[in-house]
Amino acid sequence: MANNKVQLFWGLVFGIAFGFLLHKGGVTKFDVIVGQLVLEDFTVLKIMMSAVIVGAVGLHLFQALGWVQLKPKEGSWGRNALGGLIFGIGFALLGYCPGTIAGAIGNGYLDASIGGLTGILVGSALFAARYPKLKDGILNRGAFRATTLPQLFMFNRWAVIAPLCALILALFFFLERAGL
Repeated sequence: MANNKVQLFWGLVFGIAFGFLLHKGGVTKFDVIVGQLVLEDFTVLKIMMSAVIVGAVGLHLFQALGWVQLKPKEGSWGRNALGGLIFGIGFALLGYCPGTIAGAIGNGYLDASIGGLTGILVGSALFAARYPKLKDGILNRGAFRATTLPQLFMFNRWAVIAPLCALILALFFFLERAGL
């Protein structure tokens, strides 16, 4: 029980830090998100690329040090398709993703507070109500194993992470040089 409270505490701390960084990066603003969608403002992409690098290096470093244990879960194309559809509808209607909705609510933005929070609650309730039928249907279509890229390619994790990070940094450099 005490361990769960510690995990919840750290989850809250990192969640607040994540929200703060989203706010400081400007991605809790509707105009920045829409700017990314119409390929005029690449702030969102740059922040996501930074997060991928920090997450990939950090998680695998923590795993190598024995501080965390990664447990990828099996998935299915049906889960990805349904989740992507729900995410996409919400994103298209409001211009926020769940993380940026939380940050925008923290900033006091009325559209996120009313539309975003309502959408999350209604969408979650509808999914929960339909889950018994979905779990035996679309959610299990096209199942695939829990395999990471290093496992798939049978390489050391760093042989996958280093080129991935280099590719992301090259894209970052290109965007900066292009003024995007």
